[in-house]
Amino acid sequence: MFADLFKRLTAPDPAPLSDTDARVALGALLVRIARTDGTYDPDEKAQIDAVLMSRYGLSDTDAQALRAECEAAEAEAPDTVRFTRAIKDAVLYDDRMGVIEALWTVVMADGKRDKAEDALLRMVAPMLGVSDQDSHKARLRVSSDG
Repeated sequence: MFADLFKRLTAPDPAPLSDTDARVALGALLVRIARTDGTYDPDEKAQIDAVLMSRYGLSDTDAQALRAECEAAEAEAPDTVRFTRAIKDAVLYDDRMGVIEALWTVVMADGKRDKAEDALLRMVAPMLGVSDQDSHKARLRVSSDG
């Protein structure tokens, strides 16, 4: 179902993503970080919905439908390295900073920083072209444990 999206994302010189494709790709990355610790709980799903509603101006129902699409896309997505690098090439820096903030909100959704989620986010940020310092600042902006 998402093969064409991933083919375009992993092309040698990817074109900027359409708004719809960008929503699915970025949402799938949120789902991937949430599933990293082996659990995908209601708090994480609710946080992904909140990110999608805020970022794209969606209703709760539309955000849940988009999340379901993103969950399916994540299951079909290539390995995290290729997937993340492809997003980097297709998404503007300011949008990628917003993605890092959103990823941190998902990591913190269950009230704890899981080591597996934390490690994946520390790997993903530089692949998105976001420095460790900027990722740290993003985490501080979205967490209460600053």
